[in-house]
Amino acid sequence: MKKNNFILILFVIIFQGCKDDHCDEILCFTPPESFRFEIVDKTRGENLFTNGTYESKNLKITDNLNNNETVEYTFISENNINLIQIGSIGWETEIVNLKIDISDNHIFNFYVHAERNTGNCCSFTEYKEITITNSEFEFDSQTGIYRILVA
Repeated sequence: MKKNNFILILFVIIFQGCKDDHCDEILCFTPPESFRFEIVDKTRGENLFTNGTYESKNLKITDNLNNNETVEYTFISENNINLIQIGSIGWETEIVNLKIDISDNHIFNFYVHAERNTGNCCSFTEYKEITITNSEFEFDSQTGIYRILVA
């Protein structure tokens, strides 16, 4: 009986030694980047929420691929910055095609193909395609903000 217990313990130790636990030592949490948009007047460059043209309560974001379901967003008004932030994209592999309207005015469409991957023990999001249509825009790579130019 002691011999069987010894063999069982030895067997367990050998197979635990073969287990690759190096990922247990790595702490990582890599959420997807959120998307931030500033809606500005194309000719004057003014933020259209700041100058009172639009009100944040009239903002509506829907997913064209998901029965026009309302999409969660954050409106950042702190220090009169007035940005739209969408942080729900990229937590999983997905394709979204969003429609952004303000006061019944269609402002732009936002298409994203996001792929959630794992590498070096951490998961991360790779954006295969990001497209903005129905509006001119500028992307500031320093701040990560898309400036949507409204005529």
